[in-house]
Amino acid sequence: MAAETTLGPNTYSRSNQDQRDIALDRVLRVVAYVVLILVTIVTIAPFYFSVSLSLMPQEETVRLTLRDVLLPSGIQFDAYREVLTSSDLPRWFFNSTLVAFIWVVARCLFDTAAGYAFARMEFPGKNLAFLMIISTLMIPGMVTIIPKFIILNEMGLLNTYGALTIPFLASAFGVFLMRQFFENFPVDLEDAARLDGASRYRIFFQIALPNAGAALTVLIIASFQGSWNNFLEPLIFISNPDLRTLPIGLAYFQQENVINYPVQMAVAVVSTIPIAIVFFVFQRYFLQSSTSSGIKG
Repeated sequence: MAAETTLGPNTYSRSNQDQRDIALDRVLRVVAYVVLILVTIVTIAPFYFSVSLSLMPQEETVRLTLRDVLLPSGIQFDAYREVLTSSDLPRWFFNSTLVAFIWVVARCLFDTAAGYAFARMEFPGKNLAFLMIISTLMIPGMVTIIPKFIILNEMGLLNTYGALTIPFLASAFGVFLMRQFFENFPVDLEDAARLDGASRYRIFFQIALPNAGAALTVLIIASFQGSWNNFLEPLIFISNPDLRTLPIGLAYFQQENVINYPVQMAVAVVSTIPIAIVFFVFQRYFLQSSTSSGIKG
C-alpha cells in the first residue's frame, strides 16, 4: 500500500518563497530591459538627429520641430554632395588615415614591448621608470603643448607629418594596459618555451603577442580614436592646408557654413563613420580573441 504524502507548513513556506523569488526575478528583468532601452536611446539619439538633419533641406531647418527631426518629410543628399565637392575632403581623409595608421602601428609595437618588459624583465630602476610613465597620465594635455611645440620647432618638424606622429608614437595608457595584461598572462607557457631553447624575443613574438589579442584590440581602438579625433595639437603644429587632418579641415569648412545646419551635420556624420567602422570590426576580433585564447583574467 502506497505511503501517504503529507505536506507540512515548511513545504508551503518554501513554495511561497519560490514564487516570490520568481516574481522578483521577473521584475528585475523588466527593469533591466527598460534601463538598457533608455541607455540605448540616449546613446543613439544624437547620432540619429545628426543623420536626420543632414538629410533635410536647408529651408526646413529654419522651422525645425522635434517631429521633423524624428520623421523628416523630405530626404536629400545635397549636404553630403556639398561636403564632397566643395571641400578638400579626400586630402583630409588621407592625412588622417596615414597619421592614424602610424599611431596604431607604433603604439602596438612600443607600448606592447614596454609593457612586456615591465611585466617580465628585471632591471635597475624598473619600478621608478614605470611610476614616472604612469604619472604622466595625471598631467593635463594642455600643459605639454608648449614644450612639444618648442621641441618640434627646434627639430624642424613643424608643418610636417612628423609633428602629427612623433610625439604620439607611445602612450602611458598603452604601456599600463599591456603591463597589466602580461602580468596576468600564464608564466608556464613562457617557461615551457624557455626550456625548449626559445629566446626572449621569440617568446615575445610567438607566444606573448599572439595571445594578447584582447589587450591589443583595446589599444588599437583607443589609439585610432585618439588620432582620428585629435584636434588641438594639429591645429597648433600645422599651418599648411595640405597637411590638415579631417577634424581640422572639417572645422574650417564648418566655419564657412555656420548657418547651414544640414552641411554641419553631414560633416559630423562623415567624421564619425570611420571610427564606428573600426570599432565594430575590431569588436568582433576582441570577442574572438577573448573566447578562443583560453586565458582567464
